Amino acid sequence: MQDPETKEMLADLIWLNAVIATELIQITENTSAILRKSPPPESCLAEHLELKKTALHMAEKYRPATVLGQHLLKHQ
Repeated sequence: MQDPETKEMLADLIWLNAVIATELIQITENTSAILRKSPPPESCLAEHLELKKTALHMAEKYRPATVLGQHLLKHQ
């Protein structure tokens, strides 16, 4: 149905959007911690982790074996 170039472009966009999403989540957590002068609530951290895992799953579905998963594990 789709030509290989279109499929490749869509895979790239899905992966890139997952990177952007996970980085935005991390920026939100960091900004919250700075403003509160304490870590975000545990409930937020747990929900953010699940959101990151979902984005990572989507990204790895189309672009396996990138450093995204390894990078996400380093986020604090």
